[in-house]
Amino acid sequence: MSAKVFIDGAAGTTGLEILERLSGRGEFELLVLDDEQRKSAEARRDAYHAADFAILCLPDDAAREAVALAEGARVRIIDASTAHRVAPGWTYGFPEIVGREAVAGASRVSNPGCYPTGFIALVAPLVRAGLLPADWPYTCNAVSGYSGGGKALIQRFEDHPEIAYRTYALGLGHKHVAEMQALSGLTLAPLFAPSVVPAHRGMIVEVPLQLAAMPVAATPEVLRLCLGEFFADSPVVTVRDETPGELLMHRREDPSDRLTLHVFGSTDGSQARLVAVLDNLGKGASGAAVQSLNLMAGLPETAGLQL
Repeated sequence: MSAKVFIDGAAGTTGLEILERLSGRGEFELLVLDDEQRKSAEARRDAYHAADFAILCLPDDAAREAVALAEGARVRIIDASTAHRVAPGWTYGFPEIVGREAVAGASRVSNPGCYPTGFIALVAPLVRAGLLPADWPYTCNAVSGYSGGGKALIQRFEDHPEIAYRTYALGLGHKHVAEMQALSGLTLAPLFAPSVVPAHRGMIVEVPLQLAAMPVAATPEVLRLCLGEFFADSPVVTVRDETPGELLMHRREDPSDRLTLHVFGSTDGSQARLVAVLDNLGKGASGAAVQSLNLMAGLPETAGLQL
């Protein structure tokens, strides 16, 4: 018997990509609302109470309202907004970090942010292993394709091809910082510097390290080995041993639910660059939601993913 899945906000970028990954899969029956019903609280409430699983692809306030609509239902929820990522009672939907069993057994799962996915994958395992200090003031420099910014930013880039680079969050305190700090086990909030370039999808997240200045820090090679061991059983995350001369983002990339990690070190071992490469719409959004859904439904975690 197939499980019923309701995607609230299926007309947005993340919702459409989740639909694409679930289309044609016999394990799930999609509950679909027409344009008028999508605006009806009553129709949405009925969908929540009829569904086994619901995926929220909504702004933060709307996601909180949706959880209220689902109150009393048996539905298990995956929230792709930032509303519940560090909220009590919610499981962070990064199974490689929090454990597959935790996600599989959860009734409320918060989907990780795209930038935090790269940062947490790079930093959390190394802090847990005692190879990097938890109380260091880390910096995260990151660049993304514009599709993660929603319809308005997509339209802005496509209507104005002269825009070559957009840096933002200049007031600091970006909403991603809380999950980056909490899930990495840090005592200090990282300094987060995100930017957007005229590529539809794709993302590079970097954490530069002054290893020589740290009170406790392993060599770049040991950091790489630790990440490799940590993610050794992951079909989604790969830690590269080779050192390419450059990493590229293309204006048009094929969808991917993979996450690739690199550790680059100076010849004397005093500095390192931790780098994550991912699709902001894949492992950074829709692919992560489907991975969690698979686990919650008792299915192979990579079913329907584009690897």
